[in-house]
Amino acid sequence: MGTDTRTTEIAALLARLGQLMSEEPRDEVSKQSARPLPERVLLTAEEAAEQLGIGRTLMYKLIANDEIESIRIGRLRRVPAIAIQDYARKLLNKTRTDRAA
Repeated sequence: MGTDTRTTEIAALLARLGQLMSEEPRDEVSKQSARPLPERVLLTAEEAAEQLGIGRTLMYKLIANDEIESIRIGRLRRVPAIAIQDYARKLLNKTRTDRAA
């Protein structure tokens, strides 16, 4: 019988914990951390490749061939988000030109 009582107590505590966790935070620190992060303007090569739906190796080839703009910050290589859009636009225009020819 003691086990049943203990199980009931644990279930009640878990239900209360769930209720407390679902309540909206009231302190300022929690409200600040809930703010969405700003969109990043510089991406890693892997992140840029993911956005284009290509592999990391191909992204590094595009960077090496200056087909996609990139910058160095110390030892880090970063791709501006706008460079991904520019590259996609270039591909789209090339496809349209090829179809028209």
